[in-house]
Amino acid sequence: MSEPFAPHLHVPHVHLPHVPAPVHGLGRAPSLGLRTARLLGDWDRELFHRVARRHWPGADPLLPRLSRFADHGVLWFTTAAGIAALGGSARARRAALRGVASLALASATINTVGKRAVRRARPVLDAVPLIRQLKRQPFTTSFPSGHSASAAAFATGVALESAGWGAAVAPLAGAVALSRVYTGVHYPSDVLVGAGLGVAAAFAVRALVPARTQPHAPGRPYHEAPALPGGAGLTVVVNEASGSADAELLRDALPYAEVRACAPEDVERELESAAWECRALGVSGGDGTVNQAAAVAARHGLPLAVFPGGTLNHFAMDLGLETVADTCRALTTGDAVRVDLGRFSPGPRGAAHGYFVNTFSLGVYPELVRLRERWSPRIGAWPAGILAAVRVLRGEHPLETQVSGERRPLWLLFAGNGVYGRVGPAPTRRDDLADGLLDVRVVHGGRLPGLRLVAAALAGPLSRSPVHAARSLHGLRIGGLAPGTPIAYDGEVAEAEGSLLVDKAPRALIVYGPRKRRRR
Repeated sequence: MSEPFAPHLHVPHVHLPHVPAPVHGLGRAPSLGLRTARLLGDWDRELFHRVARRHWPGADPLLPRLSRFADHGVLWFTTAAGIAALGGSARARRAALRGVASLALASATINTVGKRAVRRARPVLDAVPLIRQLKRQPFTTSFPSGHSASAAAFATGVALESAGWGAAVAPLAGAVALSRVYTGVHYPSDVLVGAGLGVAAAFAVRALVPARTQPHAPGRPYHEAPALPGGAGLTVVVNEASGSADAELLRDALPYAEVRACAPEDVERELESAAWECRALGVSGGDGTVNQAAAVAARHGLPLAVFPGGTLNHFAMDLGLETVADTCRALTTGDAVRVDLGRFSPGPRGAAHGYFVNTFSLGVYPELVRLRERWSPRIGAWPAGILAAVRVLRGEHPLETQVSGERRPLWLLFAGNGVYGRVGPAPTRRDDLADGLLDVRVVHGGRLPGLRLVAAALAGPLSRSPVHAARSLHGLRIGGLAPGTPIAYDGEVAEAEGSLLVDKAPRALIVYGPRKRRRR
C-alpha cells in the first residue's frame, strides 16, 4: 500500500540550549543537604542490618528483657531507689533525685515535641531474628528514641552529682540504648539523637539546680580552732531520732571523743552539760538539732563540729561537709570558719533571743510544719507533708502583720541566714555564711494562695513582682502579730506575739570545716 500523500514542508534548523538529563526523576541535581540526608539514611539502614545479622553471645535472652524493663522508666526508678538505699549518704540521695528529675524532663520533651516533629516510621523487622523482637511492638514514631533519651538523662544526671554512681549506671544506660537497635524498634540515628537529647536534659536540670560538684567560692573568713586528732577533747551529742545519725560510726571514726546518744527531748540538756566539760562541741542530727548546738556553742564560746546526720543537712552542706570523714579531717587539722547566726528577739519560751542557722519564717509554712509533725507519726513524713500543704493552701485568710512599719497581708515571710544564690525555683544554697545579711522574701496576701506561692517560687529572687518581693537586709522589725502566731526556724515551730526583731549575730559561731571546697 502506498504511503499517504503529504506535502513537503521545509523546517529550518533551530539551535536549542543544552538541558541536562533529569536525575532521580527530578528536573535538577539534588542539593547538598538532600545528598547528605540520603547518605546518612543509607548508613543508618546499613548499620541497622549489620546489627540484625550479627550474633551477640548471651544477648538474645538479656537485651529484649532489659528493653522491656525500661518501659515507662521502671528500670530507672528502681535504680534510683537502689542508689538512695545502698548509697547511705546525702550525695547518693541527691544523685538519685537528680537522675529522676533529668529523666522526667527528657521524657516530657521527647513525648511532647520530639515524636511529633519528625514522624519517622519504625524499621521493618524482616532482618531481625524473631527471638530478639519485642512481644509488644511500640506504636509511636521512631525518631528519636525515648528509651535512649531517658537512659542517657538518668545516667548523666546521676554522674553530675556523683561520679562514682554515674560510672556504675553508665553501662546499664548504654545497654538499654543498644537494646533498642538490637530488638529492631529503632534505627541507630534514633538512638544517638535520643541519647544526645537526654544528656542535654540533664544539663538543663543542672542549670536550674546546680549540682554540689560545681565549685564555687567559699567567701567566708577562716579561723584557727584547736586541732583534735581522733576527737580528743571533743564531746558529740547524737540525736537518735535523726534520719542517718549513727553513734557507733562516730565512735569508730573518733576513738578519743565522748559520744552521747540521746532522745530528741534530751538533746538540749546534753548539749548544755557537755559544753562545760569539752574543748569543742560536736553534734550529729538534722538542722533542728544543729540549731540547738549552735546556740549553745555560741553562748559558751566553743567551736562546733557538725556531723551530717539528718535528712537534708542544709547547714552542713553549705559548709562543704557531706560526710563524717569531712568533719574528721577538719578536726585533725584544726581548720574552721566563722559564720553568722540568724537571730530573732524575743526568742521562744521567754528567751531573750532565738537563733537560726538556715531560715526563719512566718505565715503558711509554720502551720504546714505543725500539721506535718502532728500527722507524720500516723501516716509518714511525705504523705503528712502533702496533706498539710493542701490543708494550709485552702485557707483564705493571710496573716495580717506590720513589716518595717508598713501594714500588709502576707502568705509567707522568709528570712535566710545569708543570701541564697539564684540557683533554681527555690532558695537552695549559700556561698557565704558570714555576709552579715538576711535574705528576706515575702509572698503578698491576696486570692489563690497556692498559685501565689508557686509563682513566687518559680520567679526566684526577684526584687519586685505582683506577688513576690525580695531584699537583702541587715535586719527587719515585724509588728502586729496576734497572740499565738506560729513562727518556724530551722524546722522548729514556736509561737510569737506583738513584735519581733529579726537580725544577725555577725560571725558569732566558729565551725570546723574545710579550708577549700574540693571538686567532687
